[in-house]
Amino acid sequence: MSNASLLARSLAAVWHPCTQMQHHEQLPLLPITGGDGPWLIDADGRRYLDAVSSWWVNLFGHNEPRIKAAITAQLERIEHVMLAGFTHEPVVELSERLGALTGLGHAFYGSDGASATEIALKMAAHYWRNRGQPQKNRFVYLQDSYHGETLGALSVTDVPIFRDAYAPLIRANFMVMSPDARQAQEGETAADVAERAALALETTLAAHHEEIAALIVEPLVQGAAGMAMYDAQYLRRARALCERYGVLLIADEIAVGFGRTGTLFACEQAGIKPDLLCLSKGITGGYLPLAVVLSSDEIYTAFYDQDVRRGFLHSHSYTGNPLACAAALATLDIFASDDVLTTNRAKAARWNAGPFAALASHPRIRHWRTQGMIWAGDVSTAPAGFARRLFLAGLQQGVLLRPIGSTLYFMPPYILRDADADRLAQCTLAALNTVLAE
Repeated sequence: MSNASLLARSLAAVWHPCTQMQHHEQLPLLPITGGDGPWLIDADGRRYLDAVSSWWVNLFGHNEPRIKAAITAQLERIEHVMLAGFTHEPVVELSERLGALTGLGHAFYGSDGASATEIALKMAAHYWRNRGQPQKNRFVYLQDSYHGETLGALSVTDVPIFRDAYAPLIRANFMVMSPDARQAQEGETAADVAERAALALETTLAAHHEEIAALIVEPLVQGAAGMAMYDAQYLRRARALCERYGVLLIADEIAVGFGRTGTLFACEQAGIKPDLLCLSKGITGGYLPLAVVLSSDEIYTAFYDQDVRRGFLHSHSYTGNPLACAAALATLDIFASDDVLTTNRAKAARWNAGPFAALASHPRIRHWRTQGMIWAGDVSTAPAGFARRLFLAGLQQGVLLRPIGSTLYFMPPYILRDADADRLAQCTLAALNTVLAE
């Protein structure tokens, strides 16, 4: 089937996410029919280097044989069974392994990142209700944060284009200063910005802790804020402040978990443990939808009772799907067998000194920054429509780029080779210079 045929059928039948569909009259969809490692292949056989891991989910490339084999093997046993009143080996083993990795003893499953946020918010408020403090039902979130697009998630998200249309449906919560290191004033370090942000957080908690259930943060990197990166000191201070004021800490590692920041989970770099940990995206290597919220034993115990009303009243039809859990187990196996984190650190060091150095020194790029396997830079005086124009220019060069506003970033699959990194940098520079010269 040709690109044109698949494109026409999609436009006639599919309502695409986060998209103004009329734009596709001028900006055609890209019909993908195959994948090979870090490459996407369209219906006409053209190949595109997937520099954003297909919306940050794909860790080990498309058509990874070990993950495919795990899914196939599970398919021969059972494809799905409801988790209410039943259990199965993959979900038990995955929960045990995640608990051992995080120190958080119980796993509650959903299907995507936004559902993980909803679970965590509801769980936090219900925890306090079960503790006899039902007034603690509001939340604190960071400026420029993004936690999903369902209504609860939007109530702790600071992205106007997502919030404004649904403002009448969204409950008000408390927004505090982001520790984004780009806010550094003359003479300040990233740690100084983190301290200023922590002081702002303390002011809010001191004034409102009696009605606050939890603080929710994206550890180390705020993705939708243009890959805003900050010092781990903020997480340490936030953890201590939450304990002081009797507020739970929710770590949203939906985007940054599973090695993106250089450690398996970003919170490790601050030496802290949250009360609730949200995971999704890379948990299955990008192969099947799955989300999980890991909770402390203290939170779990507050729900443990004969009274159904004290139980956690939340469910999804596909909770803990065996196929998705099998993919997640295979993903964890690959981390262990391939020593992924060590390999990634070596790759990042080579690429920072090599191919990505030209981007870091580009005269129009400001605040070039990196955290683990994430790279980003802000394009100064970017032309109107920059994100869309760079996306199109990248496709012409054979790379999939998806800028956030005027921020150019890479979040590639971990299997990227040095030659692929060279190509990514060269093609991105060519696309960027083309757009800036228009």
